[in-house]
Amino acid sequence: LGYDASKVKVAINQFVTTTVGGQTVKMSTRKGNADLLDDLIDDVGADATRLFFIMRSKDSHLNFDVELAKKQSKDNPVFYLQYAHARICSLMRLAEKEVGFDETSATGASLPLLDSEPEIDLASSLLNFPDVIQSCLRLLEPQKMVEYLHTVAERYHKFYQECPILKADENIRTARLELSLTVRQVLRNGFRILGISAPESM
Repeated sequence: LGYDASKVKVAINQFVTTTVGGQTVKMSTRKGNADLLDDLIDDVGADATRLFFIMRSKDSHLNFDVELAKKQSKDNPVFYLQYAHARICSLMRLAEKEVGFDETSATGASLPLLDSEPEIDLASSLLNFPDVIQSCLRLLEPQKMVEYLHTVAERYHKFYQECPILKADENIRTARLELSLTVRQVLRNGFRILGISAPESM
């Protein structure tokens, strides 16, 4: 492939089983009824397939729940993460339409106005992003990025529910919109590292 072999590290994952409807799909390579990765991708999509494999430690057995991977709900980890990104994109479209917010002119200067618990928790989690990247690289544990992004998404959903954005006073509204933009960028960067898409609507 043209890569420097001295810089390549190979990590072997543990055994993977597939379940459908709570039932384990019995596989046998000798009988020719083993699931292929291409089959999973065709069935649940590339994003779900990739994330389900990444989110477990390479030293842990993976139970790939096909029905869960197809769910359009918060129970599905890839849907949960991507929905947070899509929610912010939707918010930005609405903010531009209703209050004339221009995300390209955001400076972050109003962020110090935010002092509620959901806002501080969310902002604090964003500061950990560089350390998480280094940890994933050093330990060869990409699941740490999935866990981190799940925390960011979870805190954003809490912030979104508890802190009015478009109906807030102008300065606070701007600050909350700019915090949302920062969250979106961290999610996008994390998705890019993991190799999954960042949909703008769902």
